[in-house]
Amino acid sequence: MSVAHLFDLDGRVALVTGGNGGLGLGMALGLAEAGAQIVVVARNAEKTATALSRIEATGVKALGLTADISRESDITAMVAKTIEVFGRLDILVNNAGMVVRKEPQHLTTDEWDQVLDVNLRGTFMAAKAAYPHMQRQGGGKIINIGSMFSIFGGGGSGAPYSASKGGVVQLSKSLAVAWAKDNIQVNAVLPGWF
Repeated sequence: MSVAHLFDLDGRVALVTGGNGGLGLGMALGLAEAGAQIVVVARNAEKTATALSRIEATGVKALGLTADISRESDITAMVAKTIEVFGRLDILVNNAGMVVRKEPQHLTTDEWDQVLDVNLRGTFMAAKAAYPHMQRQGGGKIINIGSMFSIFGGGGSGAPYSASKGGVVQLSKSLAVAWAKDNIQVNAVLPGWF
């Protein structure tokens, strides 16, 4: 049975950060197969163009945007462009993320900040930017991508990653409670190795 038979997302618009490869592209393709129009946001424009051709092959309209998820101005612009092109935003998948693989004692403060800025702060800023549009249209879905390391430590090379992804889980719970009154469901998905 295809995804389209399980979920009908015709008329819906989904924005996927980090959606030009890996897990993000897989989610974007799944949403497209269910009928959603897709906005892919990532840093590599060439990789995004390749991803868009795969997404558009499902028969939906797709838009690629270049943005740095650690910059609030980029996040504001990506949501504004989504609304300008499609008129709505129904699903936000906060998938963009990064890791610095170093033992904790060798991390610089800047490296720590960079990981938390993308993984946790970026997730918050994107959800906050999407909120007024989802509220105005009567609801929406926000899916934040955590990690199995949200629950247990990432060993010697994953301190900021694990901390940021643990934060994503708690942020998701907090936003879910705060925005339930607006019919905006917020969930976190915790992938393992892929």
